[in-house]
Amino acid sequence: MTPRAKAVYSRLTEALSPGYLDVIDDSMAHAEHAGAMRGGGGHFYAVIVAEAFAGKTPVQRHQLVYQALADLLRSDIHAFSMKVYTTTEYQSL
Repeated sequence: MTPRAKAVYSRLTEALSPGYLDVIDDSMAHAEHAGAMRGGGGHFYAVIVAEAFAGKTPVQRHQLVYQALADLLRSDIHAFSMKVYTTTEYQSL
């Protein structure tokens, strides 16, 4: 796991106590992208399963994630996509 991915993983773990979390640094697929960060990196994908999402709308769930990553989104993350589920939702996939 890259240092940036580790930082994302740590922040999400601390903020959401997920039952399952997979953070993928997808930066290599965007290396020539005009918005790619200097020195590489910055594109992430995550699957987050947390009870913190229970009773929340999709927008509210994303807001929780963005709050956890706020400073990284300003400095180390160029693009972040996610799938967010409660445990029950994830188990029914």
